[in-house]
Amino acid sequence: MRAEGLETRNGTAGIVAMSLPLAQEEQARADMYGLIARLLLAPPDDALLASLASLADASDRDSSGVTDAVDSEQPLGRAWLALSHAARANAGAAVRDEFAELFVSTSIPTINPYGSLYLAGFLHEKPLAALRTDLAGLGLARRSGALETEDHLGALCETMRRMILGGEGMPRQPLARQQAFFKVHIASWSGTCLDHLRQADGACFYASVADFIAAYFDIERDAFEVASDFADD
Repeated sequence: MRAEGLETRNGTAGIVAMSLPLAQEEQARADMYGLIARLLLAPPDDALLASLASLADASDRDSSGVTDAVDSEQPLGRAWLALSHAARANAGAAVRDEFAELFVSTSIPTINPYGSLYLAGFLHEKPLAALRTDLAGLGLARRSGALETEDHLGALCETMRRMILGGEGMPRQPLARQQAFFKVHIASWSGTCLDHLRQADGACFYASVADFIAAYFDIERDAFEVASDFADD
């Protein structure tokens, strides 16, 4: 998946590109961020819904109720399976209609997942300017013609994916830099936004999406804190 609305500037953040193979857990993190971005930036197509539903199908066939892919005893595992069941229970057309009702409007959408709105009360405020400064430090800029501003939660998750994977002229970013970006531009407001999405009238599939994202962000927050504690020792 390509970072929605972002392109690489000439030059990067001055960090030496890493040539070592990407660790499996880091690829998994990048894939999670990519999936979240995909679900927030556009409604899932039938192929993606079928892929999500397949985990619930596998779990139902497993006599233990648990697949190798998730641990259903943990919050993220439960949220992942609930999302999978929601994908199986909702037709593609219904999910796309739900996306339109929640995120698209000729006036004010039900859900506006923009950091500036949640942090400052209005769109295009100082938090967006600060984000653009940080993106410039990463060698990224908004792509000409992009529909969403850079502080859209989906776009921010695509940025995290890019920071983990590197590529397209931007090297992988150190964990500390990922943590700083996540803390300032995502964790500072996303919880409230996800609560709004979970409780929104008409939210069915996307209520499960909100639970899944919140559970994953909790994992990220805890992992960053553990890594930071080790770095301080």
